Amino acid sequence: MTKHISRLHGLDTLRAFAVLAVVFYHLTIFGELPMQLITVTWHGWMGVDLFFVLSGYLIGRQLLKPYLREHKPSLKEFYLRRAFRILPAYLTVVALYFLVPAWRDFPALPPLWKFLTFTQNFGFTFATRAFSHAWSLCVEEHFYLVLPLLVLVMMKKPSLRRTVALIAAVVLGGIVLRWWLVLRYPEEIYQRVYYPTYTRLDGLLVGVMLALVEIFRPLWWKRLTERGHALFFAGLLCVASVIWLFRNQDMGNSEGPAKWGMIVGFPLLAFGLGMITVSAMSVNGWLACVRVPGAETVAALAFSLYLTHKPVAHYVMERFPEIAKPHGPASWLLYTVSCFGVAIVLHVAVERSFMKLRDSTLTENAMRVDPAL
Repeated sequence: MTKHISRLHGLDTLRAFAVLAVVFYHLTIFGELPMQLITVTWHGWMGVDLFFVLSGYLIGRQLLKPYLREHKPSLKEFYLRRAFRILPAYLTVVALYFLVPAWRDFPALPPLWKFLTFTQNFGFTFATRAFSHAWSLCVEEHFYLVLPLLVLVMMKKPSLRRTVALIAAVVLGGIVLRWWLVLRYPEEIYQRVYYPTYTRLDGLLVGVMLALVEIFRPLWWKRLTERGHALFFAGLLCVASVIWLFRNQDMGNSEGPAKWGMIVGFPLLAFGLGMITVSAMSVNGWLACVRVPGAETVAALAFSLYLTHKPVAHYVMERFPEIAKPHGPASWLLYTVSCFGVAIVLHVAVERSFMKLRDSTLTENAMRVDPAL
């Protein structure tokens, strides 16, 4: 009999906030928001980093939890579950991009094989940037592919020292790599640093670290989750520091604060978001104690909304300029109804259907953190 852990409302709030931040960020790029909101929404790209932290925690916990019962996670079941969860909705959207030109948010697409192999985030170019937001899914897929194998290797002979050394190597190695790329490619910093998997591991790593502490150091976890307010403010301070580094919002700038944001900002942001994530699961944090109305619904729609919001917003802007561009209540209503309407259709018709099929055909051996997994 499958045993589920009840949903953590704080994580629903964070997932909902993450996807809305990304949606507003892309609307800002399209020039579809009032100028007074641009200063806030221009930092919405950080929502992707929050997704990475949440994914690292949830997937890490799913893989590590069986070891408490002296079991190994089933690689076959893990990969099948991920395939059922990700591929149907993703491939549906890929098909729309290639078969329906009006769906595209930019005329030129990378070749199909890059989307099918999840390598679109390598060699990224703005000349073919349609469905550019799929880069984060590429990072996630590489994470899903490698983490289970790494867990099996590391858990053959568990060692706190080896684990800490590996974590330190990934963090420091990422900083050194980004520093070298900034110096080596001063005119291509954004493409070389922001998109590739090997430069964006910090958020996923922090999420896995949280899972490691919760499962194998329960006393440490208990002490952490008793400090919800302190962790929340400490996390906000880290995020504010990253916003300061990127205050000119020029990620392609090889000089000044934005340069150092690209080098050290991502791990600092990941640690800050990690503290906020723990606060969302604490016994006294605001995010853990307050159930935000609608957050669970938005969280459930997050994947479909992330996949479809950009082409839908672009289509609305192109087809209904007289409503979309004045930035009045009618434009807000049109964008909201369009983006959420298409996300609901994709979620109900494809995503949720395949998740039900997955749950009816696969035997689950490990306790899940989140029914949405």
